[in-house]
Amino acid sequence: MSNLLIIDDDHHLRKLVRTYGEREGFFCEEAETGTQALAAIEKASFDIIVLDVMMPGTDGFQVLAEIRRTSQVPVIMLTARDEEYDKLKGFELGADDYISKPFSPRELMARIGAVLRRSGNVQTGTLLFGGLAISQASRTVTIDGQRLNLPPKEFDLLLKLAQNEHVVLSREKLLQTVWGYNYYGDVRTVDTHIKSLREHLGTYRKLIQTVWGVGYKLEYTEEI
Repeated sequence: MSNLLIIDDDHHLRKLVRTYGEREGFFCEEAETGTQALAAIEKASFDIIVLDVMMPGTDGFQVLAEIRRTSQVPVIMLTARDEEYDKLKGFELGADDYISKPFSPRELMARIGAVLRRSGNVQTGTLLFGGLAISQASRTVTIDGQRLNLPPKEFDLLLKLAQNEHVVLSREKLLQTVWGYNYYGDVRTVDTHIKSLREHLGTYRKLIQTVWGVGYKLEYTEEI
């Protein structure tokens, strides 16, 4: 089941999108402000986001810019204004598609499906990197069909990096999202878990790259 985050200050619109989303098999979460949305994204991973442009306080453009600092999750923007400037700005910031209000919920669902197919994020439950397979549903990892016995935190760490392929995640970010709280102690706990995870991955250890002075990223190439 794919995770859909609906961000809009209009309560009725959120409920409408949620109703149609759940009919299509999505697990839906809602946020009515940009601040709530960013907090939700910190705590959980989403397969696609529907984001309203015009919100009080932190608007949709600001939310999108913040999302793109750490993630390439597909984002469809909603706007009450059919203005070229808004669309260009959204696309420049990394939006995947745009739809103007009022809109047909069925059209929105169709666009969500199309964006997921284009981005390769249709939820199959498994992330593949060559012979390495990460099953999100069963929380298992296999290499060439052989199952790895990863400790829970190492699995969570690998999954977070895999869901954000090519994106550099700082040690602080990993602590907050994988360990689930604001960590004020020694960030070397991430380094310790990364070292152990690499040992478990064997020939696939090179998937996890160190970005000196920043953190880590997962980068797959055919050479691995």
